[in-house]
Order: sequence, then structure tokens, then C-alpha cells
Amino acid sequence: MRHKPFMLATDLDGTFVGQEENLGALLAHFDRLPHDVSLVYITGRHLSSAKSLIYSEKLPIPDLLVTDVGTAIYHHANVEDSQWAERMSENWRPDEIISIAEDFPLLNRQALPDNRRISFTVPKGNSSLVEEFQNALERQGITHTFIFSSDRDIDVLPATAGKGKALEYIFSNYTAKNVQALIAGDSGNDMDMLSLGYPSVIVGNAQPELIAMEEHPNLYRAVAHCAGGILEAWQHFYGKEAEVVRT
Repeated sequence: MRHKPFMLATDLDGTFVGQEENLGALLAHFDRLPHDVSLVYITGRHLSSAKSLIYSEKLPIPDLLVTDVGTAIYHHANVEDSQWAERMSENWRPDEIISIAEDFPLLNRQALPDNRRISFTVPKGNSSLVEEFQNALERQGITHTFIFSSDRDIDVLPATAGKGKALEYIFSNYTAKNVQALIAGDSGNDMDMLSLGYPSVIVGNAQPELIAMEEHPNLYRAVAHCAGGILEAWQHFYGKEAEVVRT
């Protein structure tokens, strides 16, 4: 990756994946470029789920795969970054989080293969309940990162986790110093990485919570959906050699 001058860091569901025609147009555009583009997937899925999606959709194997909302980083979707894993384990108290959640019966805990993150779904329209749960965690002094997205998904992560923090680590440890990047997302758990100040795109089919996201000079709001929005933003920031497939 250190020798590749460009990088795409993208969420999977609803961003890179979601419309086959648009994804084909994006990948064809990358194939025509005279320079290499490194590829980083940053997803809320756990490892086996992300790999299943990569294989079922015949996606390119990424240089790096970031899973579980930024709590794990894998080289070529296989070998875990041990330094990042060690950082994620510091002051992480998943059993206490699970215990506190038992006082909130509307929280439906997601079945995950490990406790890298503790995640729940909640019926839509229960933002006050979500706030009460977050306050309960804070009263117990549990250091954490709390993400509520799509009006239904709660992710409780280590305090040093999140897609944005994982991406900052990647910029510091994996990429060329002057890499030209594009960051792409569609929902609330992408907000921290879209806010880093790098060229970023909110795809046209994004969740409502991103409408109110604070603007920055390098934030582009696409019209095209999913990978079509990524291509639209790539052309905006880095050239307009190909036609965008719109919806």
C-alpha cells in the first residue's frame, strides 16, 4: 500500500455494495486508471460475514479489511493487525456492558462470534431509550464509544475504536505519506471517518442521519447511489474520465 498513490476506503453495505451496475462502472474506471488504487473495506460486519459478502458478490480482495465498526484490522482479509488488537483490548469491559443492557428489555443483542463490540437493535422511534442506555453506561464509568445509526442499530465499542480511528491508524501505518484518498459511507457509523477532513463522499442513498452531518471542504454529497456515488465523487476529486451511472 505504501507504493500506491491513491486509496479508496469504503463501507460495504449500501455504499460499495448495493447496485451491481454501478459497482461494475466503478471497478471498470479503476481498471482504466494509469495508477494503482489501494482498497480498504471498513464495515460493521464481523470477519466471517464480511468475507462471505466479498466472495458472494465477487468483490476485489482488499488490501485491508476493517471489521466490527473499526475494532479489527486484517491484511488481505486474513491476518489481523496485532498492535491494533492490543489497543482495542485496553480498558474494554464487555461483560459489564452486557449486564447493564439487561435492564433495558427492548434492546435486542446481536449474535456475534466474539465481544470485540457489543451491538444491539432497538425498535425504531426509541431514541429516548437509547439515550437512557448510554447514560447508564456513563454512570458506571465504562469508557466506550457509543454509535447509534439508522434509528435502530446500537454499537458499543472500546473507547479507542470506531471507523474513523481505525482509518487514522491506517493512514499512519500503512499508506504513502501523501496518498490521495477517498472515504465513502452511507450511515451513522461512517460519520467519524467521513469527518476526518479527507476527500469523502456521502452516497446518494445515505441514511437520514447523514443529512445533518457537519460540512467540511472535502465532503461531497453524491446524487448517484452506492458505488455510483463513489465514482461520482472520484471524478469530482480526481478527474472525470468516465460517465457516472445514476439512479
